[in-house]
Amino acid sequence: MCLLVFSYKQHPAYDLIIAANRDESYSRPTRAAQFWDDFPEVLAGKDLKAGGTWMGVTKEGAFSAITNFRDSRLQKENPPSRGHLVLDYLKHPVDSNTYLKEVDGKADQYLGFNLLAGTVNQLGYYSNQQKKIRQLEPGLYGLSNHLLDTPWPKVVTAKKSLEKAVRNESISEQALFELLANERQASETDLPDTGIPKELEKVVSPIFIKSGRYGTRCSTILLIDKNGKVVFEERRFKAGTLEIDEASRFEFEVDRDSSR
Repeated sequence: MCLLVFSYKQHPAYDLIIAANRDESYSRPTRAAQFWDDFPEVLAGKDLKAGGTWMGVTKEGAFSAITNFRDSRLQKENPPSRGHLVLDYLKHPVDSNTYLKEVDGKADQYLGFNLLAGTVNQLGYYSNQQKKIRQLEPGLYGLSNHLLDTPWPKVVTAKKSLEKAVRNESISEQALFELLANERQASETDLPDTGIPKELEKVVSPIFIKSGRYGTRCSTILLIDKNGKVVFEERRFKAGTLEIDEASRFEFEVDRDSSR
């Protein structure tokens, strides 16, 4: 996951509204979002190379997602896959503060990451580049490949679009997907410095990335309303295009008493 914007406990009908893009090498093998055979409570896509996931939700309403912290100057030899930090939480969801403390104890093993984990009742954020657990207050947030709410151009643009969308009493799923389809590149003066060449920094600056070998593989929206109804919709794209290759949609109700 490389861009995620979300509204938490701001909307009169929805406790959580998430719009997210996963950017990855086109050649990396991936399975579409589904309920997992070995963990039937977990709804998520799967990274078939390392076995983890980038974003998912459970039938009990536990949620987790991860983004990489991009800095080419940070290197580790044979680090574990960050996608298992998401999967481990979804497999055995506990109090988010407890889980993030556990992650903090082993965070130095991993390359840079940002992790969200919790439920609509308690949503936590942690980055191993900051080493601080934060329980989020109601608000609108944006996350890319730096710390939460770092004002990269794509984050600022996506948050403004989400803010406009959540002003409406009825949330338009199509508007959320349109938000995620923005291909506009940032100006050179606004590009961050993450240790990669400026021409590459510009290529990966849009909300929706298209390039020869790497780009946006899928867009996902997740809605959890105040009655516990979950909507999870994923659109997967043909490499290097906005053409939808496959799409899947899931709806279910969670037991609000089971949400931690």
